[in-house]
Amino acid sequence: MPVLPMPLAIERLNMKQEIRVKLRGSTQQGFTLVELAIVLAVIGLIVGAVAIGKDLQRNAAYQRLSTDFVQGWLVAYDSYTTATGRVPGDNATTPSGSVFNTTASGAGNGTILCDDSTTNLLNVFQAAGIGLPEGRTEGQRNRFVYLDANGNPQEARVCFQNVMWAEPGATVGTYVQRPRNVMVLQGLTPSLAQMLDSQIDTQNDARFGRFRENSLAGDHTTTTGTLWSKTDIWKFSDTAAPGANQDEAQVATVTAYLLMNR
Repeated sequence: MPVLPMPLAIERLNMKQEIRVKLRGSTQQGFTLVELAIVLAVIGLIVGAVAIGKDLQRNAAYQRLSTDFVQGWLVAYDSYTTATGRVPGDNATTPSGSVFNTTASGAGNGTILCDDSTTNLLNVFQAAGIGLPEGRTEGQRNRFVYLDANGNPQEARVCFQNVMWAEPGATVGTYVQRPRNVMVLQGLTPSLAQMLDSQIDTQNDARFGRFRENSLAGDHTTTTGTLWSKTDIWKFSDTAAPGANQDEAQVATVTAYLLMNR
């Protein structure tokens, strides 16, 4: 092998070292700040699109519960009273005008007409030939499954009952209790209850209007509007005060009364 002159040998050695440095630099080169910013922006858009999609899906389910389920049961109730001349579950020969023939009094509400073995709501309506909303499934048409704000399943349930209802008294600013038939809506998340309240009463008030929280429906001492007792930051297990609501926790629910026409 021929021996290179010293200057040529040094020059070749320098070239090899330069090539090694360039190769080493090319393999260790990272992302620029601009490239990282673009990647983060794309990730943010994807996450935002997913969140918006979930909100739209949940709002669509809320709207379906309102228009198809709640309104469907309102129609079924009115159809029953028109066809039979009495409210659901009332005595045919000696009607009291109260759901399940039990009238509320100052001591408490009447017997609730629901989907249990003793007060089978579905049988009462179907025996009169009344069509019912689809609900959850056959045999559970008074139930509706939806997702709460954390993406967890919840189940709303419709029943009927005669309850004490606060109405204006003889003097302005005073209220009295009277027995009234209501639709009982159990298992509503606070945001869903507020949406239904706004749609039915055009305002969000748990004490006044046709749509009320069950604990406030007969409150004749409260003369000002009242917020719903819970919000979506409450966990399902919370009873007295909100805890640390985590993403995996079911949202707390409330029960509402919807005043019937008869």
